[in-house]
Amino acid sequence: MAERRLDRGARLVIATHNAGKLAEIAALLAPCGIETVGAAALGLPEPAETGESFAANATIKAVAAAAASGLPALADDSGFCVAALGGAPGVRTADVATLPDGTRDYSVGMARVRANIGEPANTSAWFVCALALAWPDGEVSVFEGRVDGTWVWPPRGERGFGFDPMFVPEGGRETFGELPPEEKHAISHRARAFALFAAAALPR
Repeated sequence: MAERRLDRGARLVIATHNAGKLAEIAALLAPCGIETVGAAALGLPEPAETGESFAANATIKAVAAAAASGLPALADDSGFCVAALGGAPGVRTADVATLPDGTRDYSVGMARVRANIGEPANTSAWFVCALALAWPDGEVSVFEGRVDGTWVWPPRGERGFGFDPMFVPEGGRETFGELPPEEKHAISHRARAFALFAAAALPR
């Protein structure tokens, strides 16, 4: 099948209600001449993420947003994975930060993950990002990136979002929560998935 690319100047729905993810993806797309609009700005609901993989959940969100908006939609599903927990929280990353009232507090989520880890010798951790691009006719492409490193405690840094303050990428000393945004964007799981997406679907 021939490559299907977005045209320069195209409008693309970013199928997330997470302001941090929206800002990161919009920043990555800015040089490409793509107009982005968030799902929340269009009043789109958040579909239930019932998939058992990052790719499945990203696809659910992208397909729902494309169908509801009539525009191509890009969805991200990403998470924090800890070797000592068998890869958890993984696709349930947001769940461990969810409070009884439905709001999310990632400081609580990080504390829960740390408590579950206990005192293992293995500090390996990684982030995974799956980006799904869905078209209104139902066609979907998925691009996945991963960055390995270690978890640290206590969390460090006020930048980034989610579990960033708990993760040091391989070969680095600063957490994703300490790195300047441009440095994080150059090496993150989202940047790696985005590079694959850009090569396949953005204007040449």
